[in-house]
Amino acid sequence: MSRTMTAAAKTASPAGTAPTAKEGRRSVLGWVLHNVVWIWLIALVVIFGLFNQFFFTVNNMQNIMVQATVLGMLGLAVALPLLVAEIDLSLPANLGFSSAIGAMAYSDWGLPWFPGMLVGVGVATFIGFFNGLCITKLKMVSLIQTLSMMIILQGALLALTQGRTITNLSDGYVWIGQATIGGWPVMPFIFVIALVGVGILLSNTVFGRRVYAVGGNPVASNSAGIRVDRVKILTYTLAGFLAGCAGFLLASWQMAITSNQGSSYLLYAIAAPIIGGVSVFGGRGNVIGVLGGVLLLTIIQVGLAIISVPSFYVGIIGGVMIFIAVAIDAIRVRYFS
Repeated sequence: MSRTMTAAAKTASPAGTAPTAKEGRRSVLGWVLHNVVWIWLIALVVIFGLFNQFFFTVNNMQNIMVQATVLGMLGLAVALPLLVAEIDLSLPANLGFSSAIGAMAYSDWGLPWFPGMLVGVGVATFIGFFNGLCITKLKMVSLIQTLSMMIILQGALLALTQGRTITNLSDGYVWIGQATIGGWPVMPFIFVIALVGVGILLSNTVFGRRVYAVGGNPVASNSAGIRVDRVKILTYTLAGFLAGCAGFLLASWQMAITSNQGSSYLLYAIAAPIIGGVSVFGGRGNVIGVLGGVLLLTIIQVGLAIISVPSFYVGIIGGVMIFIAVAIDAIRVRYFS
């Protein structure tokens, strides 16, 4: 009897430990997939630093922070529709158009710079609200609706500026983009405030929980009494507001508004949250991941410039990274959800 029990125990032991080891490997792989953006980020910082020691200087760190600010604001804006399983391609164009409206409210319409800035941000917020209405009430496909809005806003910006660059901005309007405190630029602090604010909104409020619920399963959310359309409209409205703030910051930093303002941000604004783990299928992602994606893309651009890699390779690398990020997201959803 004792020998039989001992033999059975020996036979059962390997079978009992095998799943544990497998689960351990699966857990490690899951951790890597969920934190791949930070692994990439650390690796690239080390590589660029080894190629050029200027990369680790204070001036370069400040440059990275400033460049990450506008992209970060847009990344947060893009992440909100993604969380409810939608998309907004018009946000970079909204940035450019609303900033031109705000600047012209000051320069051509006689408003003080601060009310002019508020007019621009208000226009961006309304455009986001309008997008949300079209997608929820008219049942338009978000990809096509926001693509058409992007084209409209790009054309409107060109018509508004008549192809010229607006440069007669007041000292107050450009202050935040040029000011420093203790030698450090002020602009990145605005991004930090936005990051914390959106993070608290998503993780510590009823609205935030509803955003994740709607993105995860809109049918079940509707059955649970969540007003799905209202949640989507609010996310688009907030995204428009963030795009308007990004437009003001970009104009203040550049001290000018061009006829194609914001158009170069489209690829990276979409890539940043996806690389940072915001799922294209909705319901998954957080602001820390968006921060990681923004820093990663900014460091790639700055790092490649420092080591004298031609700028046209940056687009190729950005596209490859989006492909890898979407593939990783699909693996996460399929095997680790």
